Amino acid sequence: MPKDVPLKDAESLEVICLMDNCVDLTSSINQREVQSFRSWVAERMGKKWVEENLRLPIAEHGLSMLVTITIDEKAHSILFDAGVSPEGAVSNARGIGVNLKQVEAVVLSHGHYDHFGGLLSFIKAASRADLPIIVHEDMFKTRGVASSNGSVRRHPEFPNEAQIRPAKFVKTKGPYLLADGGVLVTGEIPRKTDFEKGYAHQRVLVDGEWRPDPWVWDDRALAVHVKNKGLVILSGCAHAGIVNTVLHVQHITGIRKVYAIIGGFHLSGKECEERIDKTAEILKRLQPELVAPMHCTGWRGAFAMAKALPEAFVWNSVGHLYTF
Repeated sequence: MPKDVPLKDAESLEVICLMDNCVDLTSSINQREVQSFRSWVAERMGKKWVEENLRLPIAEHGLSMLVTITIDEKAHSILFDAGVSPEGAVSNARGIGVNLKQVEAVVLSHGHYDHFGGLLSFIKAASRADLPIIVHEDMFKTRGVASSNGSVRRHPEFPNEAQIRPAKFVKTKGPYLLADGGVLVTGEIPRKTDFEKGYAHQRVLVDGEWRPDPWVWDDRALAVHVKNKGLVILSGCAHAGIVNTVLHVQHITGIRKVYAIIGGFHLSGKECEERIDKTAEILKRLQPELVAPMHCTGWRGAFAMAKALPEAFVWNSVGHLYTF
C-alpha cells in the first residue's frame, strides 16, 4: 500500500484526558500505559503542590484531550477538542497541574458544541499570538438536531474569527500534519462501511430552511505513529464511523498496525446502537493493544468493547494519562 502522507515516527506520546462524560476516582487500572490522575500528578507535581493546588476533576458531556509527542527529541503539545462548557476542561487542566501555555495548536474534531464549548477559554489560557485552530469549513454551518415530532433544536453557534483573536483559523479538508510531521489530522474521512451511516438527526440551516445533513463531513481524527508500536488513533465523536476512521488512517499513512484507539465512537442512541456488534467485531479483528471508548460511545458500546477486547479495554476517566 503506498504511503501518501509522510507521517513521522514519534519517539513517545502522552494523552491526558481533560474532559469526558465520566470521572472514576477509585477503580483500578490493569493497563501499564494508563495512570489515574491521582498517581501521575503526585509523581510530577510533588506532594506540596498536590496538598496546596490539586482540585478533583469534573465530568461533562463533552471531550477534550491534551496530546504531547516527542519527535527528534523535541516535545510538541496539541489540544484536541475543548469540551462543552466555557470553563470545565480548562479548570480540569489547571486543577491537575497542566500548563496550557505549552499548547502549539488546537484541533477541533468537528463543529458540535460539546467539542468547541471551551475553545475561547483555552485560547486565553494558551496566550499565544496566531495560535492555529485547525478547522473544516463545515464547522461554521448553523446546525441543529431534529426531534421525533419534527421540531429542530438549534445548536450554539460556532465561534467566529473576531472571537478567537489573537488565535487564527486554519481551514483544511484534507490530511494535515502538525508537530513537525508527527501528528496527523485526517481530514475528511470517506464512508466505506455499509453500517456506519452518520448522524441521521443532524440538520443544517440553509436559506431559512432546516435540511438533513447526516454525514458530518467535518468529522476528523488525529493519528500518531509511535516508533516500534504502531498507530495511536484519537477520535472526537467518529461521526464518520470509528471503523471508517481507522481504515482511512491506515490507507493514507500506509501503516497497518493499530496499537491504540482512544476517544468517542458514537455508538449511543437508538439509531447508532444497531452498529455496536459489527463495530466490536471489526475492532477485535484489528487486535489493538489498547482501546479506550469515551464520551458518545455510550455504556452499551463500551460494554461491547470490554467484552470483545477484555485485555485491551480501558474504562476512561477525566484525568487519565496514557503514555506510549
